[in-house]
Amino acid sequence: MRISDRRFAMFLMAPAALFLAIFVAYPLFRLVTDSFFKISPMAGGPRDFVGLDNYFRAFASEAFMGAGWRTLAYTLVVVTLEFALGLGMALLFTMLGRNSQIWRTVFLYPLMIAPIVAGLLWKFLMIDNFGLIGTLLHQAGILQNPNQIGWLSDPNIVLFSVAIPDIWLTTSFMCLVLFAGLQNIPGDLIEAARLDGARAPAMLFRIILPLLRPVIAVALVVRGIDAARAFDTILIQTNGGPQSASETMSLLIYRTMIRFGDPGLASAMGTIYLLAMLGVAFFAVATIWRPGKDN
Repeated sequence: MRISDRRFAMFLMAPAALFLAIFVAYPLFRLVTDSFFKISPMAGGPRDFVGLDNYFRAFASEAFMGAGWRTLAYTLVVVTLEFALGLGMALLFTMLGRNSQIWRTVFLYPLMIAPIVAGLLWKFLMIDNFGLIGTLLHQAGILQNPNQIGWLSDPNIVLFSVAIPDIWLTTSFMCLVLFAGLQNIPGDLIEAARLDGARAPAMLFRIILPLLRPVIAVALVVRGIDAARAFDTILIQTNGGPQSASETMSLLIYRTMIRFGDPGLASAMGTIYLLAMLGVAFFAVATIWRPGKDN
């Protein structure tokens, strides 16, 4: 029995399509569908159709809008610092060549640590009263007392404090992706620019970064989405406090669903969050990568 190439390809893709339909498409369909209902948190409870009421409640909620702005600020800080540090380390490893093999391995170690473990570690480093960072800064003469900075208790800085473990964990991922992209830049091009008298800033901004644009777009989109849904490191450090100053969108949706028992409102918040993330991803790809426009 002979089958066409088209049917053979569809036969090979069937398991993957079935997996995506069960574990991706169906949960998304349920998420969007539940957002139009008022659902009892009790199993087997009533489901009342309320239309767009959950969406109106979400946009009217100060907690939702505040969590949205905090998530945006957290993502910008994390991704910007990770990109700057990752690019710097990738350029340094490229300059060192084979001599960077051991350093590259050491630099990747944080990537192997579970986020909840990293959050717990940094919580003990920054916690008030006996945090190691405050003690070291006090002994170095920078702080007057170890508790002068409330890393995890000051609402003005706690959002940046809880971002530190995320930056520490995943800067190596950004470095790894950018380093792989740097290996694909033709050495002849760099050498020709050097012979023409181009200095380091000109080579970086006029040759290296434009050629790295597709890699940069992928790295920023992947890490941006990952940072925006940060949950475990923040939960273990502050549980969203103090005064909800570190409550990001993922934590708010979790609390709305589990603690406040409102699955319909949580589904509406999740749907809005999903659409916002898709919009940001498409914008990043269109403006940074610009597929097809360079031709």
